[in-house]
Amino acid sequence: MNTIRLSLLATGLTFAATGLAHAHATFETGSAPAETTVNATLQVPHGCDGKATTEVRVQLPEGFVFAKPQPKPGWELEIIKGDYRKTYDDHGTKVSSGPLEIRWKGGNLPDEHYDTFVVRGKLAGFDKETVLAFPTTQLCGADGKVVWDQVAAEGEDAHSLEHPAPTITVTMAAGDEHSGHGGHHQSAPKTVRLGDLEISGGAVKAMLPGAKVGGGRFVVRNGGSADDRLLAVESPAAGRVELHEMTMENDVMKMRKLEDGIAVPAGGTVELKSGGLHLMFMEVKKPFAEGDAVPVTLTFEKAGEVDYVLPVGTAAGNAHSGHSHQ
Repeated sequence: MNTIRLSLLATGLTFAATGLAHAHATFETGSAPAETTVNATLQVPHGCDGKATTEVRVQLPEGFVFAKPQPKPGWELEIIKGDYRKTYDDHGTKVSSGPLEIRWKGGNLPDEHYDTFVVRGKLAGFDKETVLAFPTTQLCGADGKVVWDQVAAEGEDAHSLEHPAPTITVTMAAGDEHSGHGGHHQSAPKTVRLGDLEISGGAVKAMLPGAKVGGGRFVVRNGGSADDRLLAVESPAAGRVELHEMTMENDVMKMRKLEDGIAVPAGGTVELKSGGLHLMFMEVKKPFAEGDAVPVTLTFEKAGEVDYVLPVGTAAGNAHSGHSHQ
């Protein structure tokens, strides 16, 4: 296994908390949809029998891949890498190894204080709801230690465990179980959720033989209290995917690329469709055929990444067949 170390020299900050002396180490969010990128935020509420925590180690389970820890001022960051048991797709690149354990070292979190430790990763390769355990160890100086590594057996109540491992439950989108995530043709989910965002109504139109440009649509609803922004869309089916807008200027329909993405206001809904905001698939490798499906990865400024599938409809009424995109 390889080890990467990053020294951080700034002074560490901790946050006081009350009533947490006997609390377990847990994640702020206990569940997330499969095939999404999440910020796993570990809450460390106390030390070891009154001693300050000086090191936090988190083991990453299979299926939590492409992990990137968040550095903490005053702590040294160590990333232990190794081989995954399976191979995962990272935007068309096959990846079979990566971070397996994250260690924040050399800090000082007093017993009476509380802090969080964050690692970002993707929940990949699941075909059913799964509880992922992240065995965690707190070290307090040379002789203090608390280990959170117990996993509830089937039918056992996790609350009965003395030192339960922090967990994230991987949930499935409606109609997504047993789809395998490899062939999206028959079991593509109609709706996916990413935090406060809900993506639905996706579709692309079939393309004529030899065509290199295709159009797509979907709807994003923001049920949260904070604005977000769709920054980028990627797809292995195209050389690139662009966000476009069509507007009328002096009775002339004009289309422009949106370099800064598309705003998704809090409590609002944004619809990408022909004649307005929409997707443009450029340098399409194989023309989209009716009945197929096109996988995409959407990247939002705050919510992060989510994989989605756009079913291919008919070619009739393709709004982009008469436009030039050179």
